[in-house]
Amino acid sequence: MRQCAHAFSYISTPFEREVVKDIVARALDLPLWVDGIEIISAKPEWITLSLRCHKLTAERLVQFMRELQTDLSEEEREKIGTAFRELLFNAIEHGGEFNPKKRVMMSYLRTSKLVLYQIKDPGAGFSFDSMQHAAISNPEDNHTEHIMYRIEHGMRAGGFGILMTRNLVDELIYNEKGNEVLLIKYLD
Repeated sequence: MRQCAHAFSYISTPFEREVVKDIVARALDLPLWVDGIEIISAKPEWITLSLRCHKLTAERLVQFMRELQTDLSEEEREKIGTAFRELLFNAIEHGGEFNPKKRVMMSYLRTSKLVLYQIKDPGAGFSFDSMQHAAISNPEDNHTEHIMYRIEHGMRAGGFGILMTRNLVDELIYNEKGNEVLLIKYLD
């Protein structure tokens, strides 16, 4: 008989009472949190998960992954965490359309030389050529063209995610379809 344990979030010490209070309140407010993340592989150096395309599920996973990398410097943890968060939210928002019936696959691999994330969303993918709403496709002579596009199409402010992420990690590799990405950060 297999015994299952569930956790809503993870925090490391020292922690503030308000942080714990906030996490407990969010867990109690969400009726379906238990099945938001399915564990496929759970070795500390190789984690593979399937997760619902839900914002709170992504927030929980980002917090967990930041706690996992405690032996890195604060600066490296912040860079990797920010890049991972951006790519995960892109997958859930654009590939999964925030539809909790759809799932994103995520793997984390940690060696002595690198941290690697692989994120695959259920969407049709994208091409950099068709991303007028993103800073990554701005012409070199107009670094804000995507902002006008977003305004004209009633989109929220933003569009800097992939461009920012490329500056936080060492390699960002997309598959041909555009629905799967590898994020690689080499360690000193």
